[in-house]
Amino acid sequence: MMENKEELARIITAENGKPLKEAQGEIAYSASFLEWFAEEARRIYGDVIPASAKDRRVLVLKQPVGVAAIITPWNFPSAMITRKVGAALAAGCTVVVKPAEDTPLSALALGELANQAGIPAGVYNVVPCSRQQTAAVGEVICTDPLVSKISFTGSTATGKILLKHAAGTVKRVSMELGGHAPFIVFDSANVDRAVAGALASKYRNSGQTCVCTNRFLVQKGIHDEFVEKFAKSIVKELHVGNGFDAKTTQGPLINEKAVEKVEKHIKDAVSQGASVVTGGKRHSLGKNFFEPTLLTNVTTKMLCTQEETFGPLAPVIRFETEAEAVAIANAANVGLAGYFYSQDPAQIWRVAEQLEVGMVGVNEGIISSAECPFGGVKESGLGREGSKYGIDEYLEIKYVCFGGL
Repeated sequence: MMENKEELARIITAENGKPLKEAQGEIAYSASFLEWFAEEARRIYGDVIPASAKDRRVLVLKQPVGVAAIITPWNFPSAMITRKVGAALAAGCTVVVKPAEDTPLSALALGELANQAGIPAGVYNVVPCSRQQTAAVGEVICTDPLVSKISFTGSTATGKILLKHAAGTVKRVSMELGGHAPFIVFDSANVDRAVAGALASKYRNSGQTCVCTNRFLVQKGIHDEFVEKFAKSIVKELHVGNGFDAKTTQGPLINEKAVEKVEKHIKDAVSQGASVVTGGKRHSLGKNFFEPTLLTNVTTKMLCTQEETFGPLAPVIRFETEAEAVAIANAANVGLAGYFYSQDPAQIWRVAEQLEVGMVGVNEGIISSAECPFGGVKESGLGREGSKYGIDEYLEIKYVCFGGL
């Protein structure tokens, strides 16, 4: 992958529009999962358990679960494949990858590289399909008795449908579903660092990531300072444009439906009293381009604080107490990632433990890496990807009892 980094990155930018620099970063991130799980393959340890009877010996083996169906999204068309496939291959499974209909070329390119790398035919398989056939193909994959494992990254609504399909044959499932990440800035925070973290967390891939911040909660003592500095940073640092332009930091949204959702959330918020600090409308470059937007005077009754926007919209809620912030953050039915900025050690421990999410960034806006477990709680999914735990999703545990010794 790294030998073909530039070509793979250009495919990503052409397919989903993200800036080329981000696409290059994704390829390095993608390759890190293959490297990580290649190393983890030698650490699939079993166990020897002391037996309760003298004439017995008890062993525990770990074996591959079997054929794994890998269903991936368009926002990280390479990394979401390798994070799953790397673990599956290391465990000894074969895979059938169904990439998102918007971004099939990255999956096919990885298939070509798999052939070049010497992976046997039939081990890494790709099944691209049209938007019209997506539901039917997903159902076939999830109900086929030859498939033993399903790993899906995408919306919570689609995940629930796939879980129903998988139930018929009681398949192993991993689900990395929707998020609604809170980003809390307490009075004790370093505001400049919080602004930098907010910019990275919110606007990476134009806000189209499952772990990007969806609602900002800023304590009243530093609210105005944070908003002012955040707005200036947005205007200064973010540049909307063609992903192949070196100056671009914000590419287009994936399609017009995504743009319409951002517009809907802004319109709803403004109608209920929110104020547009910067942005707020489509960009002059074209129908799928949207200005990075910052809203203030936001309340929890607005759609943008109740639903995942998946776009370049940053709504800011003012709060007074720590308990209030944690309550707002935990009110969602999903819990993938959460972020907060504070310099109070006791508060850091309290809030990190109280947030109902699978991943917490403390004074940090970007937290994903191959070594760390990725996944959520509540309706954000089942299981973990990456890290030493990720390979367990593709292994069965077998107990063997030797008697008569």
